[in-house]
Amino acid sequence: MDHIRAWRAEAVRSIEADYNRSADTHLVPVALPRHPGVALYLKDESSHPTGSLKHRLARSLFLYALCNGWIGPDTCVIEASSGSTAVSEAYFARMLGLRFIAVVPAATAAPKIDAIRFHGGEIHAVDDPRTVYAVAQRLAVETGGHYLDQFTNAERATDWRGNNNIAEAIFAQMAREEHPIPTWIVCGAGTGGTSATIGRYLRYQRHPTRLCVADPVHSVFHRHYADPAVTTLPEGCASRIEGIGRPRVEPSFVPIVIDRMIAVEDAASIGAMRALSQRLGRRVGGSTGTNLAACFTLADEMTAARKAGSIVTLLCDGGERYGCTYYDDDWLSERGIEWRPERDACADLL
Repeated sequence: MDHIRAWRAEAVRSIEADYNRSADTHLVPVALPRHPGVALYLKDESSHPTGSLKHRLARSLFLYALCNGWIGPDTCVIEASSGSTAVSEAYFARMLGLRFIAVVPAATAAPKIDAIRFHGGEIHAVDDPRTVYAVAQRLAVETGGHYLDQFTNAERATDWRGNNNIAEAIFAQMAREEHPIPTWIVCGAGTGGTSATIGRYLRYQRHPTRLCVADPVHSVFHRHYADPAVTTLPEGCASRIEGIGRPRVEPSFVPIVIDRMIAVEDAASIGAMRALSQRLGRRVGGSTGTNLAACFTLADEMTAARKAGSIVTLLCDGGERYGCTYYDDDWLSERGIEWRPERDACADLL
């Protein structure tokens, strides 16, 4: 067993070295001229090596599995994912020389599928998104592999007390801003891991900052937050915003550390995404639009109350992976998403 112990030690070193080579992601200020006294910042997670916020999660999940002894030099690693998590996990699996299989919904955007394959991952597509969990578990048994299970392990794999987690990074980067302690931090929920980490950190550090989770309207999370008895959505109801929103309450979703949830219509998410992309001069993903729409609601309330302060949210990923979906006008029209009025309204606020 000494050779396995040595392999795991080298695997952990490799992952930590990868982190050490990367500077932290940028905190980008965005002016809100119609909201005097309110400062908005975007934590740009698109600059990670695999292009999204999920790079942090994938790193944590691999370290968690390695240090628990669940992954060895010959382990096949499996994940259920709508795309971005699997892209990042494929990156780390290839780094460690491991086989990786992503169980993804068949409707996942083609560029995400291509990115998984680019990093050496294999694709196992399923027609019914609700079956991804069971299929991933079955493949783990069949291959003698390990199911990373982001939807269960996301909230426990990251050290919420600090250790360079995203919350600690936000406060370090805000230290010299006019309003260094944010009034609000806004994020989405896919697994719930990011909101759990941020919410716990705020309480641990005794910050007055409140946490708002922006949730697609066709997601169960905001319904469960309002009524804990609601744990699933009706069949056929699912979020159109990839990476956030779920049809069932995931084990990693921790509502008690959240101060507020805002449900965002798909048109508002896409409109805000398009407006912000024009403002920044580069494309962002749909979940960033969801976050931004919630930020506008909070900024409106702060302005109405004549309260100055800062809001920090996440730029979750770039828009390159959504050229055939959210940036395709015909695709949006076919799905009845009237995004243009929302884009114009958001552009006016920016």
